[in-house]
Order: sequence, then C-alpha cells, then structure tokens
Amino acid sequence: MAKTVFILNGPNLNLLGKREPEVYGRTTLAEIEQMLTAAAGPLGLAIDFRQSNHEGMLVDWIHEARESAAGIIINPAALTHTSVAILDALKTFEGPIAEVHLSNVHQREAFRHHSYVSPVATGVLCGFGPHGYRMALDWMAQRLTSTD
Repeated sequence: MAKTVFILNGPNLNLLGKREPEVYGRTTLAEIEQMLTAAAGPLGLAIDFRQSNHEGMLVDWIHEARESAAGIIINPAALTHTSVAILDALKTFEGPIAEVHLSNVHQREAFRHHSYVSPVATGVLCGFGPHGYRMALDWMAQRLTSTD
C-alpha cells in the first residue's frame, strides 16, 4: 500500500506563474501538482496536495497529517519567516519533513534568511524552482522505504 505524503503550500503560491515570474518562475502550482502526481505512483507514494493562504488551515492540515501521512513536504511561503504556530504544529509530527522554497531565500531580503520551519525540518531545499518539489519527493520516497 502506498504511503501518503502531504504536500502543503502556503500563502500566495496559488499565484505561481503569474506573481513575480522573475523570482518564482512561470510554472503554476497546478503544474507542480501534476508533475508530483505523475511521479508519486512509481515511487510507491500517494500525495495529498494542498494550498492555503491561511495560517490556521496549514496548522489544521499538519495536525491531520499526524493521523494520515507518512511524511510532509511543506512550502510555507511567507509564513516560513513568521509562524511559530506552524513550527509548533510541525513539532508534533513524527515523520520526515522536507521544507521547500522555489527561490534561494538566502539571496533575497535579509528577513527571508530566517526560517521557523528549518529547525524541525529533516531537510531543506531552496533555489531549485519547481524541481525542488520533485527532489523532495524522491528523497521522501527513499526515506520512507529505507531500512537504515
């Protein structure tokens, strides 16, 4: 039976492809979802792909993941730099967590250099554009099937 990975996306990611394409690229969130859906099955995974502009919704989904997901891939977007609530929710999740950012946050404004998510993330990917999600999914598959 395929293990489920929640892929959670934060504020404004619904505007990918339209908002600041010079920073975030022209790939839409729907295209990222399609790419990951196609990749998940052969990796032995099922994905549950979600996006919200609301911090509390993301917290609720993390709580839900505790009961029904083996891993979480999360792009908290701007909430990365502000949300202790997301940090606290992720601390309650016992599986692997991959933090993903489309842009290299360390090449951007100083406030983007701090992440409340990174201290609880198993791994962090930034600056690889949409491919970062695929890299996280490949890693998640390896992590969830490894006997090490």
